Amino acid sequence: MSTDQKGTRILARTFFNQLRASGYTPHQVIGIATELLDLVTSDLKEGDKDVAVQATPEQGAEWRQRA
Repeated sequence: MSTDQKGTRILARTFFNQLRASGYTPHQVIGIATELLDLVTSDLKEGDKDVAVQATPEQGAEWRQRA
């Protein structure tokens, strides 16, 4: 397992443990995980739109100025 994967696993485990220690139920933790996945999915979709719009670096600079 790479160092990056270990760091991700440690962060996830720490977050999970803090949620459970704060009184969140397993079902609530699943809800939080689902919301996080939805946010990441939306972010990735937005990134795909940016790539489709930005054909060249010059056009990308113009797009950022308009946004």
